[in-house]
Amino acid sequence: MIELVIVSRLLEYPDAALAQHQQELFDALASSENLDKADAQKLGVFLRDLLARDLLDAQADYSQLFDRGRATSLLLFEHVHGESRDRGQAMVDLMSQYEKAGLQLDCRELPDYLPLYLEYLSIVTDDEAREGLQNVAPILALIGGRLKQRGVAHYQLFDALLALAETRLSSDSVATQVSGEKRDDTRQALDAVWEEEQVKFIEDNATSCDSSPMQQYQRRFSQDVAPQYVDVSAGGPK
Repeated sequence: MIELVIVSRLLEYPDAALAQHQQELFDALASSENLDKADAQKLGVFLRDLLARDLLDAQADYSQLFDRGRATSLLLFEHVHGESRDRGQAMVDLMSQYEKAGLQLDCRELPDYLPLYLEYLSIVTDDEAREGLQNVAPILALIGGRLKQRGVAHYQLFDALLALAETRLSSDSVATQVSGEKRDDTRQALDAVWEEEQVKFIEDNATSCDSSPMQQYQRRFSQDVAPQYVDVSAGGPK
């Protein structure tokens, strides 16, 4: 599905290459066979508005959205496993799927990074891609719902993915659940995380000298306030 490549690109950190290849993206949306006309137009408007912004402002907003707290993290397994050991095995299994499909990874992102997962789904059959989206549909709905509650246009990207998955879930379907959540990207919440990290830093230094990339990453969101795990009871077909 070419639509998965488009959404993957729109979910990545904005850069100058996006503007350089904008016509290809607009053309692909115009000829989309898997999104209805209204959804394709919404993505086109999103792309147009993104390109109209100052690049540095767009980059700053992106970091604010996706790099502060777990609630809107683009790392899929953050929403399911948190910091448990299950997350490591899940990433090993996912990387194995990538390798079997012929997808070559670099060291910049972890396997559960959503744009990377979408790139993988774009090279398998449509049925496999649809099933892959359905498997993470509750996560996509929650992230989209949180973004919509914050008045952020990126929620439309998640609704587009859910439409491609042919699931009944959407950003609106989780509105009640999301409305009761405590935000983890406020100054107060981040200050609390920082204070906890200072204690954990001292404890870690006293017990371990491991500074591997994986451990550094695992500490990125550790002790975050109110971990936002997926409520799998929200449904979504598999």
